[in-house]
Amino acid sequence: MRGADRRIALGLYRTGPTRPVLEHALEVGVTAVDTAYNYGRYEGHRALVKAAGDLLDRFEVSTKVGYFPGGHDLAPARLRAAVAEAGEVLGRVPDTVFVHNPEHDPDGLPAACEALAACQADGLCRAWGVATWNPAPLLRVATRAEVRPDVLMVRAGLAVPGPALDAAEQLGLRIAAGEVWGMAPFAGNPSDPVWSGLDTGVFLEPGQEPVSSAQARLAVAFAVPAVSRIAVGTSRPDHLSELAAATSVEISSDTVRAYRRLLRDRAGGRGKEAAHVAHDG
Repeated sequence: MRGADRRIALGLYRTGPTRPVLEHALEVGVTAVDTAYNYGRYEGHRALVKAAGDLLDRFEVSTKVGYFPGGHDLAPARLRAAVAEAGEVLGRVPDTVFVHNPEHDPDGLPAACEALAACQADGLCRAWGVATWNPAPLLRVATRAEVRPDVLMVRAGLAVPGPALDAAEQLGLRIAAGEVWGMAPFAGNPSDPVWSGLDTGVFLEPGQEPVSSAQARLAVAFAVPAVSRIAVGTSRPDHLSELAAATSVEISSDTVRAYRRLLRDRAGGRGKEAAHVAHDG
């Protein structure tokens, strides 16, 4: 698996935007940022504008709508108002807007999709999609919508349970998403001790330059499931450089297929056998 078409986006969920990181992102070829209406206590868009300043137009901006101060709400009128507000705050229409975690209200997904498709048609966003942490509840309603999203965003990486990976792939097929993007490749904590017991090197094609553990984990995440872009969060320019370089790391398709087979056999995430393939190949 080659990295020619793989990209990362600077994710702003856990770390707010800073000018030094945004400047460095451009230097290392990271030209996308991923945020949401509710990030930074509902100030995420304003924080991005303040930090980026004149650099903002050099980034592709994706955002998400669905969470409001009163809770999660997929009411079409409220989603449309949030998309319009995002454009006003950013001073430009967002490149992509996602329905945010519709698994909290699966029956609201079809109308939410219609609402974002209308936003796109009316010039309030360039593209739209569905971002879900838990895709399984959406499978029963995924075919109700008459419209098809440009992008599906799901969890990616070795920490994602097997059933969630399978559900993400099924959802992508049912809604006929144009692209699939990933998020949370390190399960929220790249230094978690769980990673120290995992030999991610067995997933790499031989004969490459040495890579760090974080680079290997991110490279594998592009294949588990297959995604073209992954949002990663960091507040350190050096860490961003490390992650940007991971897009060119080549992954063994055979090992990935073996890993997925073991996950399906266990039908419950990374069990002992799945961990075994990561240790012993």
